[in-house]
Amino acid sequence: MEYEFLGRSGLEVSRLTFGTMTFGGGEWYVHSGNSPQEEATDLVDLCLEAGVNCFDTADGYSRGKSEEILGKALGKRRDDAIISTKVFYPMGSGRHDLGLSRRHIIQACEASLTRLGTDYIDLYQLHEYDSLTPLEESLSALETLVEQGKVRYVGCSNFSGWHLMKALGIQDKRGYEPMISQQVYYSLVARELEHELVPLSHDQNVGMLIWSPLAFGLLSGKYRRNLPKPEKTRLAHWSTPGTVDYEKLYNIVDLLELIAKERGKTIPQVALNWLLRKPTVTSIIIGARNADQLKDNLGAVGWALTPDEVERLDKASELALPYPYWHQILWSEDRNKNIAHAPRRS
Repeated sequence: MEYEFLGRSGLEVSRLTFGTMTFGGGEWYVHSGNSPQEEATDLVDLCLEAGVNCFDTADGYSRGKSEEILGKALGKRRDDAIISTKVFYPMGSGRHDLGLSRRHIIQACEASLTRLGTDYIDLYQLHEYDSLTPLEESLSALETLVEQGKVRYVGCSNFSGWHLMKALGIQDKRGYEPMISQQVYYSLVARELEHELVPLSHDQNVGMLIWSPLAFGLLSGKYRRNLPKPEKTRLAHWSTPGTVDYEKLYNIVDLLELIAKERGKTIPQVALNWLLRKPTVTSIIIGARNADQLKDNLGAVGWALTPDEVERLDKASELALPYPYWHQILWSEDRNKNIAHAPRRS
């Protein structure tokens, strides 16, 4: 297994993180997976044996069932693991049972600690941006939890660039523990975050944890040109984020298959390794319905795509730049040409 420091912290995490959204299978999460306690424990065992030290969950996953199962699966090995969980989604029918108010964050953290069977959370993340609660209030609540020793590090998930930059500014101004990571949606078919969130991570030294790196299964190899779409998948029950350009997807998968055959790897392994080659990506969150899927995903580390292979995949999956980025690049290129032909200073 390979490891990296998470953002500006001294916390070393494995390049692969095990995502436990498949634990419990409550409500519509059943379409993602439905691992009961015994199966979940076996999967956690496989991860620890492979050197995976980071496990991601959220209180909203099956209304806390995922956290409960993960806590029992780790048991006495809790200190061998880095646990990241999240807060935002509804945990009851009350008016304060969701969101990022001070009341809900502190209450939700206490409940997560109980379900996980631990007295501290390694990484506590704001699961979404709450436009109805002042960001200062949410960050103050996180700081209280850090001061109490219940939370070691803080991060966010699904924030826009300005959301995260504002949060970092508030934390810096008030002397709060800064966000060391952002958990984001990123893959060969979802590269929009490269416009703002990737440069932000690079500039502010914020680690990136990637969720759904196989794009809800679109990059699993099951979606192919001229073949019917598989029925027993998450996408058969969930709507895909954004608009899927299936012709472009098929071209990407064709290239993934070509590289996979040349390297003796599987399509998912190549897709995951492409992400690992991105300098701001710290760890990729992999999920698995069973041991075979998990073992295949674990094979994404221990080797590296060549720069040429990365470039070929980059070109096959590139996006058109939105404004103002295309305009900035035009002027940057023009300025570089002028600099190249300008007389050098003595």
